[in-house]
Amino acid sequence: MNQPDYFALFDLPQHLNIDLTALETTFYSMSRKLHPDRFASRPVEEQQTALAASSYLNDAYRTLRSPIARTEYLLSLQGIQLEEQSRAATDAAKASGGEKKQVAPPDLLEEAFELNMALEEMQFARKAQETPDAAVLADLEAARLKFTAMLDHLQQQLEVLWTAWDAAFDANNAEAKDKAVLDMIALLNRRSYIRNLVRDVNAELE
Repeated sequence: MNQPDYFALFDLPQHLNIDLTALETTFYSMSRKLHPDRFASRPVEEQQTALAASSYLNDAYRTLRSPIARTEYLLSLQGIQLEEQSRAATDAAKASGGEKKQVAPPDLLEEAFELNMALEEMQFARKAQETPDAAVLADLEAARLKFTAMLDHLQQQLEVLWTAWDAAFDANNAEAKDKAVLDMIALLNRRSYIRNLVRDVNAELE
């Protein structure tokens, strides 16, 4: 049986700005109707159907309540599979024992290279049980602050695009929707790359 998309499940338009309180209220109302106790005396087939529906409802709720997951899901409905979320890329990385490779944004190439050099120096000092160089520590802390600020700015840019998408969706403006989609893909890929840099820095500093 075909399931409705997550937005339709909650009777919502495919918007990126949604009423989270209304979403939560609807979720709990629907969850009560699918509670296992209601199906305890029903045939096994009905119990399994209710369990599957409950699982799907939970997945939909978890996705829609998260702004980034909601955006990625909406893009998937448009036929877009971000590299960060690609199952094929994940499976290939696991099979090789490595990590998924991401292409560095051109304007960040030099900074990312310098950051990776500092990270390698920190890792070398730790393995040699030496005290990390104070200048390297200062560089990493400065990088953490800078890239974290970049993430904050990207969040603001995404919020603008969410509003643009919603307006384009309501107006059924295909050209504006296509532009919003392309811009969101670029920002999400950039966000993913920078987030991984921040993660790596945090791992070394903490």
